[in-house]
Amino acid sequence: MKYGSATHTGWGPRMRLRFGYFTPDDYYEAVVSRLITPTSKWLDVGCGRNIFPSNERLARTLASRSSLLVGVDPDDTIEENPFVHERAHTAVEDYHTHHTFDVVTLRMAAEHVASPDGTAAALARLTKPGGKVVVYTINRWSPVPIVTWIVPFALHHPVKRVLWGSESRDTFPVEYRMNTRRSLRRLFETHGFHEAEFAYLDDCRTLGRFRSTLFLELAMWRLLHSMGVTYPENCLLGIYERR
Repeated sequence: MKYGSATHTGWGPRMRLRFGYFTPDDYYEAVVSRLITPTSKWLDVGCGRNIFPSNERLARTLASRSSLLVGVDPDDTIEENPFVHERAHTAVEDYHTHHTFDVVTLRMAAEHVASPDGTAAALARLTKPGGKVVVYTINRWSPVPIVTWIVPFALHHPVKRVLWGSESRDTFPVEYRMNTRRSLRRLFETHGFHEAEFAYLDDCRTLGRFRSTLFLELAMWRLLHSMGVTYPENCLLGIYERR
């Protein structure tokens, strides 16, 4: 659904497939696809103008599959989102509705949260008992986030534009207060959840815009993997179930 036939897709997906490597986005999208059913009420927190930026086809499929998809984001880009059934142009802490949700997702949003307790309290209020919150975010102790924390914010977009072709409106200040497994587990347990699943997802996308550097990244990933060494750049994917 995402890449099409291996013989007709781009050089990046073909190279990753040859190495047997799947991106953190691939894993996150597969997890959300597993959780969304025709009866699901789904809340996407911090979605901006997209659900899955690298997989529009799946975004449309799951938006149609779910019984309700609400997007919540304080940024103006929420108004451009074509997938959500309802929009709330506000922070999740200030979002109030008569709905409670089966699935709540935070895709690359947790690193921007300035008040983790307020956010977790809102998620507890909005999630059904037995419902799940999926957090896909940066590991703050990976090399790129450490550099991001040190480098002045004014330089973030120029670097992202060179490496990934990002737009300036997609660059936001980072807080890194919900960006370790320990901090996420402690926060969600405090607010009535338990950790149902968790994974560290190796991230070989830092230099993935260029063919030669992607090859070098993947070769390093394979070498470290063969030695039983954790790849230093990785993301966090946690699923927290409401008690």
